[in-house]
Amino acid sequence: MTTSTMTPDKDALARVGKSVRKRLDADPKAYKVPTDKAEIYAIGEFLSASECKKLMMMIDVVAQPSTLYEGTYKDGFRTSYSGNFDSHDQFVQGISRRMDDALGLPGKLGETIQGQRYLPGQQFKPHHDYFYPTEEYWERERKNGGQRSWTAMLFLNHVEAGGATNFTNVGINIEPKPGVLLAWNNATVEGIPNEDTLHAGTPVDQGVKYVITRWYRTRKWG
Repeated sequence: MTTSTMTPDKDALARVGKSVRKRLDADPKAYKVPTDKAEIYAIGEFLSASECKKLMMMIDVVAQPSTLYEGTYKDGFRTSYSGNFDSHDQFVQGISRRMDDALGLPGKLGETIQGQRYLPGQQFKPHHDYFYPTEEYWERERKNGGQRSWTAMLFLNHVEAGGATNFTNVGINIEPKPGVLLAWNNATVEGIPNEDTLHAGTPVDQGVKYVITRWYRTRKWG
């Protein structure tokens, strides 16, 4: 697939990317991963231990076998459990607003927070968070807020072994650390989906891994 077939929302992706980049670069708590292949930031101590514990309990309530978009299903590709939170829950709304504020984005661009749980042996093989316009689902997502611009993911617990987030093309492993916010731009500065944001949730070897994720679109989601 060539980049020429993956450029819907190009101007919007560039605009959102510039806005978030400016916000994170100005945040003294935000650490930028040193690579020229992708824009990846981390903010430590974003959540308290009690908040992480509460979110893990909430994930246990909503978790069901994870799914993939129709047309992209591959057996064994995503073996975790996941579930969307209640967007009207006040606690969830508060976490969402803090994530929005960290990236400097209006909440209307953000999808509902999704919780994910990985048991030993479970993983999410290398994938991109942006949508492929050549797939059947794109027409629906185009009307549902457009392309995914940024991803914000929060690690909720220490994992005994395994479970790193591996940016395959960048060549880095990010180990789960409780309360850390990890955010990355799914596009280049020009607004083209960045193939180097390919990433994986590597298999958990020991323990359980909990994370929450909020994806941001180029337009109002939903």
